[in-house]
Amino acid sequence: MSGTAKKVVDVAFKASKNIDWEGMAKLLVSDEARKEFATLRRTFEEVNYTLQTKFSQEPEPIDWEYYRKGIGSRLVDMYKEAYDSVEIPKFVDTVTPQYKPKFDALLVELKEAEEKSLKESERLEKEIAEVKELKQKISTMTADEYFEKHPELKKKFDDEIRNDNWGY
Repeated sequence: MSGTAKKVVDVAFKASKNIDWEGMAKLLVSDEARKEFATLRRTFEEVNYTLQTKFSQEPEPIDWEYYRKGIGSRLVDMYKEAYDSVEIPKFVDTVTPQYKPKFDALLVELKEAEEKSLKESERLEKEIAEVKELKQKISTMTADEYFEKHPELKKKFDDEIRNDNWGY
């Protein structure tokens, strides 16, 4: 195997070790998403297995002497010369440099979205805690206690009463 192909296989193998499949699976909420995720994981593992087995092995050396005995040395020498003259071109990656800046920009955008999402989650957690507290206290809470927490409602009700607007 050429050195470049070996590097690709090694990188793919190392990348597969760093994927947190279980962590990602926990984030999925719908059954359809779980099904698609399982398909993605299975496909990834099949491709990785193929890379590890098929493309990581060196070809077996040809026993030219065996063929010389059976076919004749002139024909075998001709094939050996042709075989030795074959050059496999080296892989040149021209795609990664094109997409690396786009990928980096997406990573920055992803970090910003993650921070925004975490802030929103924190806000929603606080709101949930307040609603749970209100739910527990609602049966024993007085109007004054409620208006203490929500002064804007007290102002609105006071304005309606003052203006003789009873909501009819």
